[in-house]
Amino acid sequence: MTGRVAHPSVRDSSSWLPLARGERWYVVRTLAQRERHAVQQLTNQNYRAFLPLHLKNRRHARKVETISAPLFPRYLFTILDRTRDRWRSINGTLGVEHLLMCAGEPQPVPHGLVENLILAADQDGTVHFDYALHQGQIIKVTAGPFVDLVGRLERLADKGRVSVLLELMGGSVRVALPQDLVVPHDDAA
Repeated sequence: MTGRVAHPSVRDSSSWLPLARGERWYVVRTLAQRERHAVQQLTNQNYRAFLPLHLKNRRHARKVETISAPLFPRYLFTILDRTRDRWRSINGTLGVEHLLMCAGEPQPVPHGLVENLILAADQDGTVHFDYALHQGQIIKVTAGPFVDLVGRLERLADKGRVSVLLELMGGSVRVALPQDLVVPHDDAA
């Protein structure tokens, strides 16, 4: 990959997926707030690097603004074929602290993890976890104390929350949950 730091999109993930034989994704730990610089430096060395981003609100001087920030601060992913690539040079790259290692070798990321992040990312590398939720929809809770419970979405609340009627202890219980903890029930399987 050459030129500017480009991130994959669902429409054009051909340069990322599928990986060639012998290639795997690896985790690179970066210096604090140097993730984008590290991606650029790795790209300049012809490594394929992916920095998943997300949108977050930042408060400063009584103002709230939405910014693009690394999904995993101080971490990014790169593709390596350990039999072909001179991976030790990554540790000397500007903005990089080191590759995550195990027993003196780079530790590969579990299959599918980065690929799923890429498929959920837009062309700028921003990962979107939101689902098309609507009032009355049957949902499933994916984490927290109500994990795996199924309920009906009562309403979308403000500040990224949802009001859900869960079937609990023989009755319906209304709970407010973060929106990112629920998925449409037909997608949750």
